[in-house]
Amino acid sequence: VEHIDCLCAGRGVDKPRYDFEMHLRAPETDRLEPRPVILVEGIMVLVDADVRERMDLKIFVDTAADIRLMRRIRRDLESRGRTFSQIRRQYYRTVRPMHMAFVEPAKEWANVIIPEGGENLVALEMVIARVEKILAGGNIHVVLAKPASEG
Repeated sequence: VEHIDCLCAGRGVDKPRYDFEMHLRAPETDRLEPRPVILVEGIMVLVDADVRERMDLKIFVDTAADIRLMRRIRRDLESRGRTFSQIRRQYYRTVRPMHMAFVEPAKEWANVIIPEGGENLVALEMVIARVEKILAGGNIHVVLAKPASEG
């Protein structure tokens, strides 16, 4: 919320990095400068009412559960150094229960739900047209998308 407020006020922020192998925030940050459209993404951002009220457009990108799971397994094996046993344990203990409790119900707060993830070209064209209209207005706007690759 603080970072969104700073960016909307025209001030840059230092965005934390997360180390997925260590399961901790990394000491490094990434500097973000304000832009006409601020894209906030994450699987839990619609859950927070303070974040939602700052959004001009709330998008939920929906992808089938089996596709999300396969993407997670591939990503965690190839990029995060995890074993299949670790992935399975985390999925059953936290990922699936948290998805069912928080992410799935968050659809109710979305202005737009895009089925088929990034493969829905009609929906993507509509979002692009909306962002182009926002850009033409000259003010800073906050747009949200939930990444389809996450569970």
